[in-house]
Amino acid sequence: MRTSDEVNTALITGASAGIGLALSRRLLSEGWQVATINRSAYAADDPLIREAILAGRLRNYQVDDLADFDSLRRTLDTVKREERRVDILFNNAGGSFSELSYSKQGRELHYELMTVVPYIVMTELEDLLAGGRLKTVINTSSSALKFTKSLSIETLERPDTFRKLLGPYAASKLALSLWTQAAAPRLAERGIRIRSVDPGGNNTLRKGKRSGLPLPVMLLMKLFFAPPAKGAGLLYEAALGELRGKTGVYVEKGRVAELIFADQAQAVLNRVDDIYKLEYRRA
Repeated sequence: MRTSDEVNTALITGASAGIGLALSRRLLSEGWQVATINRSAYAADDPLIREAILAGRLRNYQVDDLADFDSLRRTLDTVKREERRVDILFNNAGGSFSELSYSKQGRELHYELMTVVPYIVMTELEDLLAGGRLKTVINTSSSALKFTKSLSIETLERPDTFRKLLGPYAASKLALSLWTQAAAPRLAERGIRIRSVDPGGNNTLRKGKRSGLPLPVMLLMKLFFAPPAKGAGLLYEAALGELRGKTGVYVEKGRVAELIFADQAQAVLNRVDDIYKLEYRRA
């Protein structure tokens, strides 16, 4: 029987439902240790999840609000105390919101949650990643990014207009993939590889939860989109498949794809790094 030190450990954010849950279940079924950062609790009626929690193979770190730096800091500090290493980090938490909203820190909520927070999580856990076997970061992006018509730090943080899915959501996913690209050379110095990945179209609608998707997209999702296991599979393959030697790339449909506004990648990285150093670390 393998000991916990001989088993790979994945840390997944946003893993209590949808793609993150499907990814957790796949890794657990393959014998992985899984640590998660979730706002919501796991469903009590899932035998695999329940057994893994009781056995200590699934460890959930509760966070009140990922986009609230005080809450995030408490949770990440606990993770750093409790976990011995992280072999793969899946920055998966996200969401599409139905109206223009702002974080506690005063930035547009999609941007804070899906661009800034993944950088903070990765940077805070960098030592655990460097001490891991696989030393891999997978950031969940979206092909919606290609619909972004213009990009600037100012409009990312405080947009002039709001459009469901193709507005701040798409721009924030683009910004995530851009800093992923720009951060790769420094992370490579510690042996860490990083990729951003589009998980494709998945039916992640949840009963009773308000969606930020346009109505036509919601109808298409209900009728034609694949279950979340498809997206989980694409994240899994991007982490462990034939692209595992690549770093700094954006992966769409299982292949490396070009990013628009690539000339702004360093500027986006500089900004999220400033937020991390000047706001998150100094608080």
